[in-house]
Amino acid sequence: MSLKNYGVLKGKAIETKKGTGKSPHFQILVNDGQLLYRIAVNVESQEPPSDVLYFVDESFHHPILDLLEPMPKGYNKLECKPGGSALDFIRGNLFETSLMVALPYEISGPNNDLNELVAKYVEKAITMESSAIYAFGERWGPEEERDNYFGFTPGNGVHDIHMNQGSSDQFMKYDGVWQDGGLIIHLPDEKKWIAIFLAFQSQCFHTDDAQGHRIPGVCDKALPKPGDKSICIIAARVNPKGPDMGLETVTLLNTTPEAIDLTGWALADKNKKKAPLKGSIGAGESLKVVLSGKDIELSNNGGIITILSNSGLKVDGVSYTKKDASKDGWTIVF
Repeated sequence: MSLKNYGVLKGKAIETKKGTGKSPHFQILVNDGQLLYRIAVNVESQEPPSDVLYFVDESFHHPILDLLEPMPKGYNKLECKPGGSALDFIRGNLFETSLMVALPYEISGPNNDLNELVAKYVEKAITMESSAIYAFGERWGPEEERDNYFGFTPGNGVHDIHMNQGSSDQFMKYDGVWQDGGLIIHLPDEKKWIAIFLAFQSQCFHTDDAQGHRIPGVCDKALPKPGDKSICIIAARVNPKGPDMGLETVTLLNTTPEAIDLTGWALADKNKKKAPLKGSIGAGESLKVVLSGKDIELSNNGGIITILSNSGLKVDGVSYTKKDASKDGWTIVF
């Protein structure tokens, strides 16, 4: 059934409490100028292995930021579809999932557990008056009861601040595409965006496009290792001189010692339109694919490019911003 009320809360972080107890969540108090909200961030999994996977990008660049900055404060309900502000760890090319690592929520000593890692960035936002925090997940409330952690009324907040697809049988009813959670922090004084992405080790990073359920036979719960990709997207000419039709290109690199037949493979854009590939790419060789402009489109306002294997699985994905595409005729290198 997926999440019932997916969206993003934009506001000012003003207080935190570390996660403790049987179901620890790192708690963040947020003010949107009218209401108070509590963001509940899972720092331990209910299903073993208990340590949560995380990835932090301290210099986050993605076309989604152009949609977030002008967004009004408060809770903004999002459509779970490509091309908008919704998050999808697999389809959105937000970050390299193979770089996620597991971290316990509490370890004795300073700066070595997940509570302290999240606190480091949120507390930075608290001290900066101009900062904004964006919490992606499912909203609850408003409720008549007083909030259990910060004591405000009405109780109100956002949870499921983690990947929300590829779950085990116990939690698969909450699966869906384009409804992943996450924290993105804007620090305007430093001209910096910070992104924090979390997932459970029991989740799968290959899911179907309809319901976000794990794809049987390809999920061993182990994340792919960095550098395991058979074909990488290494460059794209997004904004050619003159009309874009028939002049946009994507350059691929075969990293393996064998030639790869591209029959059945495809490139996909931010709206998940697909361009079929053909021919083959030799061992260690690159291939420049010229786009016809009749299928996928590489927007000059920022976008994503994904390569899919002949079984429909994502092999590699990149993103580029409006600024990246601003120079006529230049090729973007990933």
